Amino acid sequence: MHAQDGPAGGFTDGFEAHRDRLRSVAHRMLGSFSEAEDAVQEAWLRLARGGTDDVENLGGWLTTVVSRICLDMLRSRASRREELTGHRVPDEDPDPGRERSGDPEQEALLVESVGRALLVVLDRLGPAERVAFVLHDMFAVPFDEIAPIVDRSPATTKKLASRARQKVRGAAPALPGGELARQRRVVEAFLTASRNGDIDGVLAVLAPDVVRRADRTAVPPDRPGEIRGARAVAEEIAAFGRNSRFAEPALVGGAVGIVVAPQGRLRLVVAVTVVGERITAYELIADPGRLHRLDLGVLDAVTAAAEPGPPGRISPAGGDPR
Repeated sequence: MHAQDGPAGGFTDGFEAHRDRLRSVAHRMLGSFSEAEDAVQEAWLRLARGGTDDVENLGGWLTTVVSRICLDMLRSRASRREELTGHRVPDEDPDPGRERSGDPEQEALLVESVGRALLVVLDRLGPAERVAFVLHDMFAVPFDEIAPIVDRSPATTKKLASRARQKVRGAAPALPGGELARQRRVVEAFLTASRNGDIDGVLAVLAPDVVRRADRTAVPPDRPGEIRGARAVAEEIAAFGRNSRFAEPALVGGAVGIVVAPQGRLRLVVAVTVVGERITAYELIADPGRLHRLDLGVLDAVTAAAEPGPPGRISPAGGDPR
């Protein structure tokens, strides 16, 4: 909304100066461009109704308002998921390649700026955990300012963010850093070749006797649950690998694997076994119950935790924490 006239006109410029930051905050909290836009629009309406006479720090006030709106939306979402336990969740799209509603180009830019794996893991946090983590670790908001938003004490809010941070990192890798980096290089080469439909490139990282397994939710009924041999696996990838464009390496049970997440929403996990420089096996997991039980983490977060610098601070991939 870009009001130019009327009673709101006097502070429209002030709001517009903060719009991009508010959108970034809301998108990281909600994982949805359209919902983030709704949250920012609601903040504008509240500002327009209440004015700015009593607002000393407009940016801080707007961040607080957007955060509270997002928290309510996350709680509502969590409530709906509880009600739908045992039923198909509406946003579990049976066709992960289909574009979702909204502005696909803008959605894609926001997803890439944050990282698909991070959005997937953020979606597993509780509402208050997610708000605390996003505001503190991604936007450097102090805990004493976050505490009133989540209705906790600063000390408890700090614990919320710490618990969220641990979930973002996932299970502690059972492998040394060098081995984890080597696995990641193999998995990234596999993804690059898959995206390009490069059968020779796929074959280069597959062991000759590689095995592809899949649960029945992950593949259509006419495709087998198990395929053996590099050539057969590579040909399947060339034919059905279009969704690799929505894929990103992630930590899966403490090892390097893959999440497939169109618009940042988890649809499939690929648990990969790497021996030497080759993939010897991988499993496609799409059953909702199995996905829920998997321990997922962000590889960049694990790397950041091992490097010097402020403890626990994870910036959005490719983004500006501002």
